[in-house]
Amino acid sequence: MENTITVSETQEIIKDNLDYTLFSWSKQKGLNPIAVKYAEGVYLYDYDGKRYIDFSSGLMNINIGHGDQRVTEAVVKQMQEVSYVTTSCVTKVRGDLGKKLAEISPGNLTKTLFTVGGAETIENAIKLARLYTGRHKIIARYRAFHGASYVAMTAGGDPRKLNTDAQQAPNIIHVEDPYCYRCPWGKEMISCSRECVSHIERVINFEGPENIAAILMEGESGSSGCIKYPPDYLQKIKALCDKYDILLIADEVMSGFGRTGKWFGVDNQDVVPDMIVTAKGLTAGYLPMGALIVSDKIAKHFDDKILWLGLTYSAHAVCCAAALEVLKIYEEDNLIENAVEMGKYVEKRVEEMKQQHPSIGDFRNTGLLGCIELVKNRITKEPMVPFNAKPDEMAIMNKVAAKIKELGMYTFIRWNYIFVAPPLCVTEEQIDEGLAIISEALKIADEYII
Repeated sequence: MENTITVSETQEIIKDNLDYTLFSWSKQKGLNPIAVKYAEGVYLYDYDGKRYIDFSSGLMNINIGHGDQRVTEAVVKQMQEVSYVTTSCVTKVRGDLGKKLAEISPGNLTKTLFTVGGAETIENAIKLARLYTGRHKIIARYRAFHGASYVAMTAGGDPRKLNTDAQQAPNIIHVEDPYCYRCPWGKEMISCSRECVSHIERVINFEGPENIAAILMEGESGSSGCIKYPPDYLQKIKALCDKYDILLIADEVMSGFGRTGKWFGVDNQDVVPDMIVTAKGLTAGYLPMGALIVSDKIAKHFDDKILWLGLTYSAHAVCCAAALEVLKIYEEDNLIENAVEMGKYVEKRVEEMKQQHPSIGDFRNTGLLGCIELVKNRITKEPMVPFNAKPDEMAIMNKVAAKIKELGMYTFIRWNYIFVAPPLCVTEEQIDEGLAIISEALKIADEYII
């Protein structure tokens, strides 16, 4: 595509955005965003013609890659027929999408409530768990993020919530994480007794099993650092749920739809939860949509009881059309299989990078959901910047991030983490291109090794 816009016009686009819109999770002054003109495959292009390789799939949602016109065609076709109907009406595409999700979901998860995004789906999952069980408490992990709405933010342990409401939503109980690289109990995974599980059982008994509606777990850890579960962790959590008659909710907003090399992250653990919360990869970010997929047992409970849940844009026909086409693309283009193969390749290449860069403390990856954790010392595991680092503590990582952007990469960087989660259509050559950029930027981090 030809570049016909001048630098001054590019700056005007950025200025209008800075002057008239607000930016998430940022001080509003001093921002320098990429002005994206168009995107294709694994690349973003700005108005000056500069190309950026997208190594985090936007926010881990552009799973099929950018600019796939098959989705455009499906959306246009649906809009030519009908764009919106109230939730008391139905469309063919709504039923088709629900049926497809029932086919690919594990076990007996057969019915779906459609929502607008991940946070709204978490909110509805928690409401549903309370309606179904008659209980009120939810157990969730500290190092997890479940969305930025009120209850979803409380359910996550992410410290971004602390500034907005010190009280937070009630009846959310947090537990420690199975963070094997930094085990809270100082154990090694191969010889531990899964204190991360027995800890949760103690909390269940402290809080009273009869009060606990659900345990909320990510299908696979994402923006908190891709913390990999011990191989039997989720199975043991599900066993606790069964023992105490507690629901298991799997947050698959980030890990769903091929990102981990399976349809859902829990599929890697051979666990069937009672509910799956998902969004992002459902439409690959082409349109906003979420889905709460529930077991037939939960669904049947509401045959003769009112389901007190509802959203104006639930099952929006255009979003359903986008989702149905995206699910088709996953299968037609063998993207889930490619995620497995490219994930192995990423792991091999990062292992080689460890020999060159002493700042790489750990690399955790499943499929194409990966994270490089940077440290100042591999023996002490002192992080390159601390957890929940303040702005003035982020100087080192800001330099690394600036170099990555300068060299032509967009990716998610948080605290001492660099995320490696490209679209599932990525090739070995593109992985090499992206890792070469990260490798060059890591030379900055290497200077701070102690």
